[in-house]
Amino acid sequence: MLIPAITWLGLPLAEARSIGLFVNGVSMMGATWSNIRQKRLDYRLGLPIIIASIILAPVGAWVGVLVPTEYVMYAFVAFLSFSGLMILFFNGSKYKDQYREDRPITGPMLTGVGSGFLSGLLGVGGGGLISPLMILQGFNPKKVATVVTAFAVPFSSVTAFLAYATMGSVSWKTLCFAGAAAWAGGYLGTIVMQKNMRPAAVRKFFGGVLLLLAVRMIQKMLL
Repeated sequence: MLIPAITWLGLPLAEARSIGLFVNGVSMMGATWSNIRQKRLDYRLGLPIIIASIILAPVGAWVGVLVPTEYVMYAFVAFLSFSGLMILFFNGSKYKDQYREDRPITGPMLTGVGSGFLSGLLGVGGGGLISPLMILQGFNPKKVATVVTAFAVPFSSVTAFLAYATMGSVSWKTLCFAGAAAWAGGYLGTIVMQKNMRPAAVRKFFGGVLLLLAVRMIQKMLL
């Protein structure tokens, strides 16, 4: 969500991706700290995603440097559109009326592979892919958005950010201000979502924001 806003301000995409990864990581650390204090973390469900995403995130970052910016922007629009549409309109899960509570390995690990690679390629942290794929597997959208995603995203974001830092310039001053705001936002946002929002409302809000960002990016590309 942050990358379109940063690029609209005129920053190069490579720098925007590094800032986006840093902010995603810090904001989700704030959310995870809130979850730790409330004893809501699901380590067994999150670990397969984390392990796979840590490995694939630097790979995505290296590919992102080699691929032309125009193609990366097309991939970004496709990513946002897919994530938003699946979150909003997919309704075929066999767990529709009762969310699953088991902790498989294969599904979350494959989710980590995809989210880790896209995290590095696009600088998005991977949450926009983790959420729809985990929801498609039958998990509670509220748990996915506020617990699993918040737990997994910092790891892929940090490893991808380090890869970008070794390959290009990073505005450390901008990162300091953005990181402080992101931590506070992630911490407060998790508290509000857990206490005041139902799973269906979380799903609609998240999906709608992703589609809106996709539309805005298409408008920017056509201008």
